[in-house]
Amino acid sequence: MAVPIIRPCSISLSHRLFSQWPKKRNWVSCCAPSESTPARSEVQRSEVSFCIGTHLIPHPKKVDKGGEDAFFVSSYNGGVIAVADGVSGWAEQNVDPSLFSRELMAHASDFVGDEEVNYDPQILMRKAHAVTSSRGSATVIVAMLERNGTLKIANVGDCGLRVIRKGQIIFSTFPQEHYFDCPYQLSSEVVGQTYIDATMSSVQLTEGDIIVMGSDGLFDNIFNSEIISTVSKYSEVAEAAKALASLAHNHSTDSSFDSPYSLEARTRGYDVPWWKKIAGIKLTGGKLDDITVIVGQVVSG
Repeated sequence: MAVPIIRPCSISLSHRLFSQWPKKRNWVSCCAPSESTPARSEVQRSEVSFCIGTHLIPHPKKVDKGGEDAFFVSSYNGGVIAVADGVSGWAEQNVDPSLFSRELMAHASDFVGDEEVNYDPQILMRKAHAVTSSRGSATVIVAMLERNGTLKIANVGDCGLRVIRKGQIIFSTFPQEHYFDCPYQLSSEVVGQTYIDATMSSVQLTEGDIIVMGSDGLFDNIFNSEIISTVSKYSEVAEAAKALASLAHNHSTDSSFDSPYSLEARTRGYDVPWWKKIAGIKLTGGKLDDITVIVGQVVSG
């Protein structure tokens, strides 16, 4: 397996902030869900930092509003990355699922350098959730890289993160769910999960490590082996993020692809009727969804 070698990128950012949320700090970059152009950032104030590339592809039926995922990238300290996936079920109550995820990420970006947060992703999640007023809910993952290379992760739901080192995945988050296709989520309602329910992880990173973060639209449609092989083909994190998002999107529209999502569904007892099974037919296909991808490389400086 080829080892991914990704060159450091420039400090330029092609993100844009949410139009409805003012930019409060010049070291925060917050991406609107409609942003699908790869963006890159790097910080050189620490022993190690992130070089970041991002890409978002909305659900085919949600292109006009840019989908319901939201994310942000901050150059604070070693770097902060986060993804929130708005829960689409709220649309049945005439609530735009994108509003909650967008507001949650905007507030999180504002609190990154807060003294009370003290570089704790769980506290960042708590503070952002507490001031989010939009109705809705979202799965959320936040990762904060310290200057010494320690990556701290807080995860609620089925967004995910992988760490690749020398062509192998050395760390993976695991989804939290009540039952199949019903993940844990931060919500505007009293009944729901909170920051206390987040799975907390910590992993020590070294220069050259690759981090892949995304919404479930990525991990439901791409296997870990495909993630490794895809990032190994690109020397730029922005291009790697775009390639992963494109591959996930292609799989999501392929009814014959035996995706991670369809495999999990069959494992949980969901399949075609018995008479189709007799004919050798099984449940296959990807999962149409918003697809958000953030690829980061750990660089020194």
